Amino acid sequence: MMCGMASEETRIADTRTEMPSTDRGVSTAPGTRPTPPAHAWATRLVVVGIVLTALNLRPAITSLGALLEEVRDGLGMSGSVAGLLTSVPPLCFAVFGVTAPRLARRFGPAAVVCAGMAAITAGLLIRPYAGGTAGFLAASALALMGIAVSNVLMPVIVKRWFPDRVGSMTGLYSMALALGTSTAAAVTVPLTGALGGGWQSGLAVWAGLAAAAVLPWLPLVRNRGAAPAPEPVRTAPDGRAAPLRITRSRTAWALAVFFGLQATAAYITMGWMAQIFRDAGVPAGTAGLLLAVTMVMGVPLAFVIPRLATRLPHQGPIVLALGVCGLVGYAGLYLAPAGGAWAWAVLLGIANCAFPLALTMVGMRARTGAGVAQLSAFAQSTGYLISIPGPLLVGVLYQHSGGWGLPIALMAGLMLPQMAVGFLAGRDRTVEDEAGRA
Repeated sequence: MMCGMASEETRIADTRTEMPSTDRGVSTAPGTRPTPPAHAWATRLVVVGIVLTALNLRPAITSLGALLEEVRDGLGMSGSVAGLLTSVPPLCFAVFGVTAPRLARRFGPAAVVCAGMAAITAGLLIRPYAGGTAGFLAASALALMGIAVSNVLMPVIVKRWFPDRVGSMTGLYSMALALGTSTAAAVTVPLTGALGGGWQSGLAVWAGLAAAAVLPWLPLVRNRGAAPAPEPVRTAPDGRAAPLRITRSRTAWALAVFFGLQATAAYITMGWMAQIFRDAGVPAGTAGLLLAVTMVMGVPLAFVIPRLATRLPHQGPIVLALGVCGLVGYAGLYLAPAGGAWAWAVLLGIANCAFPLALTMVGMRARTGAGVAQLSAFAQSTGYLISIPGPLLVGVLYQHSGGWGLPIALMAGLMLPQMAVGFLAGRDRTVEDEAGRA
């Protein structure tokens, strides 16, 4: 992996041009000075921090999905309330994520990510023992707040510390995120049994991993001078910052809707897929492993898909291929959920790799670093708002229909517009050009 990163760095140094962003990174604006190198010890700490942080960005969600039935019974939740619980992650990501850039400007990205990891630690420790549904939701929101700000700032940290290795570091980050997601889904149920069978301990144990992620950021918070200088901001002729009018770009809107629909599918999967298998007669431990298989598909594909996407002039064919996998997987869940469980888990795992594809297209659809930052913030905040109703609606349909037919039909139906807007977002154009023409 490190050899690949080194070779990519050498290749970029030899070929950097003022072209739109690709897997090789986003070019700096004309006339700007290159970012001075950071201290070697700080760079190593940042790599460790990125990996540990990425490992913690989903276990709070997938560990709950594996034990959702036990949590519902223990807290007396209805199906609708459980659906609300699965809608909390995107709500928190949309609400708290928009505060991350402002916090980073004031305190620095490393300090905010460090605080985010501390918030995850506290939330995961508190929520199993909060004593009721309201307390459980509040503590979950605390942990998700930490995840939200880290979600937004991790690409900023990658861009600032590794401007010539954005592709490799994003792949490393995406792989660690998928690994943490799948590991929590796979081992939460057996780990709960090993700890005595109480769902409280099975959820609280993940606070230890979050606490470990605090440590590498502490020296960086204390020594902010070790960080590279921030990228210069493009200004208008009057000297003021010249923000991009991102809402004028059709590609930005298509990418935001694509991000929202793929997030909807992902959070429905993380929150409900294990329960679908369990209701079909699959044992709880096996259902957790099936969810883990779905999540772990993102580990290798997080490297493959971004590199393939940057080599194509149009990413629409990848969007369509992922969508077809999703449609076949949902059809299998409807027709033979237990009989072909492993095949459906693999297919849905492939479909859920629309997430690294969306991140890659964010970098490719903007020409400058400032444009990438604005497009990322717009696509993620708008996308997570779009994704909020999906998991809740699945819970309501499940409770009132008494089965999974209607919820699965909803999941399959949402895949069609996801394919359509993803195809539009994959066209070879930049938001700067579209906003400038508007």
